[in-house]
Amino acid sequence: MFSLFKKKSPQRMDVFKDVISQEFHGIHHRDLSSGSLRVIEILQQAGYEAYLVGGGIRDLLLGKHPKDFDVATSAKPAEIQKLFRKSRIIGRRFQIVHVRMGAEIIEVTTFRGSAENSKLQQANASGMLVRDNVFGTVEDDAVRRDFTMNALYYNPANHEVLDFVGGYDDLEDGVIRIIGDAETRYREDPVRMLRAVRFIGKLGLELEEATAEPIQRLSPLLRDVSPSRLFDEILKLLQAGHGHATFPHLRIHDLLRPLFPQTHELLEEGDDIHYEELIHLALRNTDTRLNEGKSVTPAFLYAAMHWPQVHRRWDELEAEGHGRSQALAIACSETLDFNQQFIAIPKRFSITIREIWELQAKLEKRHGRRPDSTLEHPRFRAGYDFLLLRERSGEIPGGLGEWWTQYQIADDAQRRDLIASVKEETDEPPKRRPRRKYQRRD
Repeated sequence: MFSLFKKKSPQRMDVFKDVISQEFHGIHHRDLSSGSLRVIEILQQAGYEAYLVGGGIRDLLLGKHPKDFDVATSAKPAEIQKLFRKSRIIGRRFQIVHVRMGAEIIEVTTFRGSAENSKLQQANASGMLVRDNVFGTVEDDAVRRDFTMNALYYNPANHEVLDFVGGYDDLEDGVIRIIGDAETRYREDPVRMLRAVRFIGKLGLELEEATAEPIQRLSPLLRDVSPSRLFDEILKLLQAGHGHATFPHLRIHDLLRPLFPQTHELLEEGDDIHYEELIHLALRNTDTRLNEGKSVTPAFLYAAMHWPQVHRRWDELEAEGHGRSQALAIACSETLDFNQQFIAIPKRFSITIREIWELQAKLEKRHGRRPDSTLEHPRFRAGYDFLLLRERSGEIPGGLGEWWTQYQIADDAQRRDLIASVKEETDEPPKRRPRRKYQRRD
């Protein structure tokens, strides 16, 4: 326990300069955004160093087609603003300049400097940087980046890629390697642990051993991160087209526990295998929709991630004598309220999440005018899709989903027949397997 809070002294990393020519890296200007090239041209003409850096260059070297390109420069934020009329400085922890170039918004950062000799850098008790406006050289900037593969600098003027930390070789080897001492870097920003896992799912690379080793031990540090920031990070992890591949690595590295503690506990118990299957189905469906260019809502993903504790608590409250709909409403409130301390879900999404959950009880009621009322609910489609997931996962028997599928396409006469076909005994809630009482942990 105490080792978690023991700080390591910073270690100086050896820096070397490797220049990779175009005949080896194969990057062409046609693969880059015109806006980022123009920003670099203006900065260089004003006498500043400027490079394309980060994920855009990394993805090009991996044969992918990135949409966003970031710029790193020796110009200070105020100097950047003087060169670009349509620009603004954002960020407190580290200042960034957003430059509008036509329809594009280019993110421009000043080279970050060495942290060892600056009074402008502040860290909290766990070692997390809360202010980091320290400027330096391109070599300093490379060392301050998170992973070697993200510290490759492309100069459009001479078509060369500069590598100071071995990132080019790591990409060729399929390795994700953190720059510097892993524990120190994770303490500076615990979200780096989530980024490491995200790159496994997104890029299909492997974590280098020393990069992976501290993650399980340091995962509680994510509690120091703002819950609102974690909401956004979860979307990058699980709602960016590769969530299904990423989720198992969250569990392997014990990162699900600080983010979704109750879901983690229920999955580890393994009493109901359908919980994990439902989450996998939701992630797979989300990936499919995104890859097909369709829209998705964070509410559906979060509804699936928190469903295990809602469902378990729903059963408990029913067993205690609460009515079915009332029990579900209480379970929804308790789950949302408890988990808000870990990940702050915006109200516009939490309302939708609750509606998706509460529709699970409404969809069971198919007598009289209730089906028409439920069908007119603004979240009917999401609730119906969630019901189908529950059936496909094996949590409840099939049949109810098919009834609603037919009801949606039926005419008035057919709908009356469908309602008439529902016998009282079949309208009872689906029977569930008995399971031991779940003890909620605060």
